[in-house]
Amino acid sequence: MEQLQDILGLISEIIWGPWVLIPLLLLTGLFLTVRLGLLQFTKLFHALWLALIRRKEKDGVAGDISHYQALSTALAATVGVGNIAGAGLAIGIGGPGALFWMWMTGLVGMATKYSEALLGVKYRRTDAAGEQSGGPMFYLRNGLPGGLGTTLGMLFAVFGAIAAFGIGNGTQANTVAAQLESVWNVPPLWSGIAMMVVVGVVILGGIKSIGRVAAGVVPIMIVLYIGITLLVLIVHVGDIPAALALVVTDAFTGTAATGGFVGSTVLIAIQMGVARGIFSNESGLGTGGIAAASAKTDQPVRQAMVSMTQTFIDTIIVVTMTCMVIIVTGVWSVEEAEDGSLLTSQALAEGLSTISPALAPWGEYSVALAVMTFAITTVFGWSYFGERCMDFLIGRVAVVPYRIVFVLVVFIGATVSLDTIWLFSDIANGLMALPNLIGLLLLSPVVAAETKKYFANPNWKDPDAPIPDVRA
Repeated sequence: MEQLQDILGLISEIIWGPWVLIPLLLLTGLFLTVRLGLLQFTKLFHALWLALIRRKEKDGVAGDISHYQALSTALAATVGVGNIAGAGLAIGIGGPGALFWMWMTGLVGMATKYSEALLGVKYRRTDAAGEQSGGPMFYLRNGLPGGLGTTLGMLFAVFGAIAAFGIGNGTQANTVAAQLESVWNVPPLWSGIAMMVVVGVVILGGIKSIGRVAAGVVPIMIVLYIGITLLVLIVHVGDIPAALALVVTDAFTGTAATGGFVGSTVLIAIQMGVARGIFSNESGLGTGGIAAASAKTDQPVRQAMVSMTQTFIDTIIVVTMTCMVIIVTGVWSVEEAEDGSLLTSQALAEGLSTISPALAPWGEYSVALAVMTFAITTVFGWSYFGERCMDFLIGRVAVVPYRIVFVLVVFIGATVSLDTIWLFSDIANGLMALPNLIGLLLLSPVVAAETKKYFANPNWKDPDAPIPDVRA
């Protein structure tokens, strides 16, 4: 097992090193940000209105679920272990400066997510069961000429179908099992069985079942988690300015060793920030295009605006809350970063104990409950991403068998080494991102042209106004 971990660690270091994915992710997001005229900033409030207030398109348009349910499915897949364990691990290893690079990844990642969603809807197709199927595999194959697009599309689908078992399954189940065992002494065996049953009931019903559950559960769990972290930040409000200054300075200077923290260089801060940021919001992986393609809409640009709010909510809000709690309570510098979720538990316990010692256990309890609900809904979302990849590779006949295997892997994930799963997830994420990012760069003229056409219409702010359909 040690030899396997060493090999996986070497592969992960190459993929997520300073010469491959980190510059490609950041530069792709920055390029799209500039090409789209800072759209994620200028159109953010309208996008949030569409996503959270308007919630759906007019009746009679193609799609399987409302665009709010599509957003909830994307949030279900991304607001998970990455927001608690991943964010905690980034601060515990990379220092406070890692949060700055998570911000950068999130801000430019909104443009990336927008582009993925626009292309996902534009190039989506109806599968054999009458459901919408879209994502990088389709826009790569159908948007790029010759064998290049077909090859990139096939690679994405293969990597996506496999990666779903890591980032969207094993990692989530493993963290839930670790939390339940630590807090309530629940054996991983029983955690695995319980999670299998819950996941099976939901995902075997397909995207409509996933969309309904996600739309009902995701908003509640996000609000509750933000509420408890906000309570801790209010208690430590006087420490917030110094914490923010530490985030910015350490992003460019590294962090000296102190207490239980072993110190980190600028490169480690960037690597942890970008890797964990992508693990959290998935901008660049292409999953945003898969979720967006299921939405009932006839306007790719409008759905793309809705989709980009997922990255904003996930990283700029939820991840920031987690990291700031860890920083203002000082836990990052005194606790060893062996488990990110436990680091977050310690931070919340420390913060709540400031209010009353009797509240301290609720730090641990709240993280355990948040991890459990976040992780399970992440599994729901990623099961859909994986099955869409299988539908592209083999056809609709592969969907139900894939769902069954996916449910079984939940149990396996609950009982294996956490280190191995984290490494596997990082590698699989990277292999998904590479063909997608290449495709986004090559298809950026399409994204820019469709965006310009949409906003040139004086009625673009009115979802019910007639705007020419720009689908292929």
